[in-house]
Amino acid sequence: MKSNENGMDRGIRVVLGLVAIAASYFGLGVLEGDLVGIIVAAIGVILLLTGLVGFCPAYRLVGLSTCPKESCGDSCSCSNE
Repeated sequence: MKSNENGMDRGIRVVLGLVAIAASYFGLGVLEGDLVGIIVAAIGVILLLTGLVGFCPAYRLVGLSTCPKESCGDSCSCSNE
């Protein structure tokens, strides 16, 4: 699985994922079974996981990459070999 996210993309995903998970627990009632809280928590988990792994399946489906091999160089941790 080749990375298709650059460092900034990954960082934004991790931060947004953590914010969404925290919001779902502390304000949107995920523990009470509120549907909005569950949806926001699921989105947060997806953002967090894709940010940590560096691979986004949705990017792959549409052929996008924020970390192309030719412009990445040593500035990010892409594994596009």
